[in-house]
Amino acid sequence: MAPYVYIPKKFKLRVLGTHVTLQEEIRVQAEKDLGIEIQFQPGGSAEVLHQASTRPESFDLYEQWSNSIKVLWQARSIQQIDARRIRYWDEINGISKVGRLTKNSKLGAGDAPHKMVYVQPDQSLGARPGNNISFLPYVHNVDSFGYDTEFVKQGQPYQTESWGWLLDEQFHGKVALVNAPSIGIFDAALAVEAAGLMKFEDIGSLTHAEIDRLFEILIGFRRKGHFRGAWSSVPQSVDMMRDREVHLESMFSPAVYSLRSEGVDCVYASPKEGFRAWHGVMCLSSRTNGAKQDAAYEFMNWWLSGWPGAYIARQGYYISNPRRARQHLSQSEWDYWYEGKPATEDLLGTNNSVVAKKGRTRDGGSYQRRFDNIAVWNTVMPTYEYSLRAWQSFLAAT
Repeated sequence: MAPYVYIPKKFKLRVLGTHVTLQEEIRVQAEKDLGIEIQFQPGGSAEVLHQASTRPESFDLYEQWSNSIKVLWQARSIQQIDARRIRYWDEINGISKVGRLTKNSKLGAGDAPHKMVYVQPDQSLGARPGNNISFLPYVHNVDSFGYDTEFVKQGQPYQTESWGWLLDEQFHGKVALVNAPSIGIFDAALAVEAAGLMKFEDIGSLTHAEIDRLFEILIGFRRKGHFRGAWSSVPQSVDMMRDREVHLESMFSPAVYSLRSEGVDCVYASPKEGFRAWHGVMCLSSRTNGAKQDAAYEFMNWWLSGWPGAYIARQGYYISNPRRARQHLSQSEWDYWYEGKPATEDLLGTNNSVVAKKGRTRDGGSYQRRFDNIAVWNTVMPTYEYSLRAWQSFLAAT
C-alpha cells in the first residue's frame, strides 16, 4: 500500500477592498506571476470597512486607506505583519515611515501613516520603528477636486485654485462631494475654511462644536440646492461629470484620467491651501493563517515588485518603493508621472486610451511637489462617531 499523501485543500486568496485598486487586470497579472488563485471582493469604502471590522473570517487580505486602520485594529479584525517577511521593506520611502519625502515637506494634519504603521510593545500603534507593522504601505496619492474647463475657467496651480471653489455661488447646483464620511468631511472643511466661513483649531481633529457649525453651514448650502449630490464610487463620479450633472467635484485620480480619455478636459486642482492626502494599506485578517497566510505574504511582496507600481502610476497613483516601478515604465512615463515633466509623447492609461497628450504636464507637478503640500491626511478623528451622524444629517437634508 502506498504511503498516505496529504493534498492541501485548494483555496482562494480573498482580497477585500475598493474598486480603486481591486481591478481585474491586477488580479489576472498577480495570478499569473504567483500561481495562486485570487478572488477580489470590491465594494464601497464604508461598506467594505464595516465588513472587515465585523467579519474578519470573510477575507484574507484587506486593502483600503490608512484612515481605516484605527477601526480595524481596535476591532481586532487584523493581525500584525512581520516586516522581515516583506521583501522590499528597506526600499519603502519616507512618506510611509516618517510622514514626508524631505525634511522641508509639510507633515499635514491628522493621521499621517507613519503614526500608525508600527505596532508598539504594548500593542498600540505608533511611530517608533520596529519589526511588526499594522499594514503594508503601498499605493498612495494626494486628492483634491476636479473641474471641467468647458464650464470652469482654469486656475493657476497652488496660486488661484482653491477648495473654496466648491462653495462658490457661480457653481450653484453643479457641485458634488465624495460620500465617504472620513474623507468628504475634510473636503468640506477645507472648502468652508477657504471660503472664510469658519476657522478650525486643528482640521485633522474637529471638535463637537466645530462639527456642529461645519454641518450647519453645509446643510444650509444643501437646502439651497448648491450640491448636486454625493458620489459613492469612482465610476459614479465619472458619470456625473461626463453627463454634465456637475462642473466640479471631489475626485480621485483615476476618474480624472478616465474623463480625459473620453475627451473631457478635466483638471485636477492643486489647491493653494494644500491637498488631502491618503495612503493605501494592505492588512492581514486576524483569521488568516497557515498556507493562506504564506500566500498573503507573497501577494503583499508582489505588490512592491515593480509591475503593480507601474500599472497604478498610469492612473495617477504612486507606490511606496517607486524606483522598482520605474523599471516597468518608459522614460517618458516616469518623467510625466513622477518628475512632473511634459509628456514627450502621448501616454496611455490603464484602459489603453490616451490620458496625457504630448506636451502636457501632470496637474500639480512632480511627486515631491505634490507631497510637499499636504493640508490634511484622511483621518478617523476622536469625534468620528459624532461626525458620522452629522454626515448622515447632511445627506438627508432637504
